Amino acid sequence: MSPPQPGPRAEDEVVDLCRDLIRIDTSNPGKPERPAAEYVAEKLAEVGLTPQIFESEPGRASVVARMEGTDSSRGALLVHGHLDVVAADPAHWSVDPFAGEIKDGCLWGRGAIDMKDMDAMSLAVVRQWMREGRKPPRDIVIAYLADEEAGGSKGARWLVDNKPELFEGCTESISEVGGFSLQIRDDLRLYPVQTAQRGMAWMKLVAKGRAGHGSLVNHANAVTELADAVARIGRYQWPVRLTKTVEVFLSEIGEAIGIEIDPHDLRPVAAKLGTMTALIDATLRNTANPTMLEAGYKVNVVPQEASGHVDGRFLPGYEEEFFATIDELLGPNVSRETLHGDIALETEWDGALVEAMKSAISAEDPQGKAIPYCLFGGTDDKSFSLLGIRGFGFSPLRLTPDLDFAGMFHGVDERVPTEGLKFGTRVLDHFLSNS
Repeated sequence: MSPPQPGPRAEDEVVDLCRDLIRIDTSNPGKPERPAAEYVAEKLAEVGLTPQIFESEPGRASVVARMEGTDSSRGALLVHGHLDVVAADPAHWSVDPFAGEIKDGCLWGRGAIDMKDMDAMSLAVVRQWMREGRKPPRDIVIAYLADEEAGGSKGARWLVDNKPELFEGCTESISEVGGFSLQIRDDLRLYPVQTAQRGMAWMKLVAKGRAGHGSLVNHANAVTELADAVARIGRYQWPVRLTKTVEVFLSEIGEAIGIEIDPHDLRPVAAKLGTMTALIDATLRNTANPTMLEAGYKVNVVPQEASGHVDGRFLPGYEEEFFATIDELLGPNVSRETLHGDIALETEWDGALVEAMKSAISAEDPQGKAIPYCLFGGTDDKSFSLLGIRGFGFSPLRLTPDLDFAGMFHGVDERVPTEGLKFGTRVLDHFLSNS
């Protein structure tokens, strides 16, 4: 094999890498990740790494490679991202969601934020390091994964269950939804780093009743029973529960905006932070949102069964309370089953890796400050935690103040500032050099 040849610096190729990945449609379900996995594997092999592609089933592909560090006796660092994206209807977008168009200083397309941006940034940094012959302080395992948008059972969880040796020695990890800038003042930007995430309970509710003609009195109507239960769940006001991570986050936010935050009344926060307040609200309590209903086949027939789906999320330490509340709200005539469930996570905001994140942010943005926060949803960190890996959300981005970051996730006209990608690449380079 010929030695790697010099090439562009990481920040000079990251936009092109991200654009290439966006143009590979990996909508989950329906569009397997294999083409994107082959693209990533080729880019890693170009610079001398030995990536492996693993399929949990035909087309559902993940890529894993290991980069040797100067001290392999230390615990390795896992850098992981997912290759799949949620679907996008072109009719609702102002651009083709899979064209990778650049306009108004942004790269547009499905996955620009969630999370082909981080895939591209980590790929760009690794490629530069390999071309330059640089070694990280410790081994780095790089993973580009399938199926995260559907819970990871065909991606991260499959690898953890079937190929755990790939992650041997990994003690910590970084991945998505953290390290993004939150403009507070002209002289202050906060960079929330994910140190906790809520657990997941996707549930199916089933009500059984007495079938009959729609013109007759029916006191055992399954549709009515289901509707009552769904309404109780959907309208329930979950109580505020402050986890350790959220307490620190609220304290840091309050100090930054100059108010003492009352978690029961976020209106003063909304006046300062706008749409970001919705993300804060979701980390203060458990939530359960009805999302789907199904019953009947004809207007004059009372069906024997009616079903619905609920997206439930619970805070670290409050899983038992969550399910007890759901069962009380269901009532006696509606049952539930969990279609997909996963754990909640929380780790401490301390240690050498945290200091490396803080240092990397401040090195590129002297007016920036990294703080911990709880993610409203979940990531593949849940799967890797089963191997004892301590996970953080750290995919750094410098955002323009007018960009609705929260609205980009699974939203229409998803986009990322091109300068933000370059900033994030520089931050990752600094971070990985000192991790």
